[in-house]
Amino acid sequence: MTEHINPITEIIRRRRSIFPVSYTGKEIPAEVIHEILESANYAPTHKLTEPWRFVVFRHEGKKRLGEELGRIYKERTPEASFLQKKYDSIAQKAAQSSCVIVINAQLHPDKLPEWEEIAALGCAVQNMALTAESLNVGAYWSSPDLISGLTGFLELEENEKCFGLFYMGYHEEEPREANRGPIEDKVRWIED
Repeated sequence: MTEHINPITEIIRRRRSIFPVSYTGKEIPAEVIHEILESANYAPTHKLTEPWRFVVFRHEGKKRLGEELGRIYKERTPEASFLQKKYDSIAQKAAQSSCVIVINAQLHPDKLPEWEEIAALGCAVQNMALTAESLNVGAYWSSPDLISGLTGFLELEENEKCFGLFYMGYHEEEPREANRGPIEDKVRWIED
């Protein structure tokens, strides 16, 4: 390990998923949300398709999103499997968050394979997560099965697909160590 770690490496190592139950309720200003979204716009993108698309839900919008997700859960879940606690937690997570950003991708099947657009979207969301961390905003990317039912609610365009929900909120959690195995277990070097 080096003695000096640059600020970007420090933010990468410090970033953790922070869940809505830990959010304080303090509102994230629109300017901070914009800064986090602006970081997404600088992700790598093959053929410059910039596939990332976002829908920001705040205030009453969060409530509408939570209600829609709850409706989808109720509609798709057989009565014997329905859990009131899970149903209630869907709306609760939205309410506990300062905002919820729906993560979508505008796919370009005529230009690129879908996996490349998803990879670009993943990079965009990582930029958001790192920027949020640098601003002391907790965040996490959730991708429940329910998101496949949001197409009409979100008025997605042709070839646009939802890939998750990015919950954000201020928090007071203590930093915690990452649970990662050594990189040496995941890398092979070929030098001759």
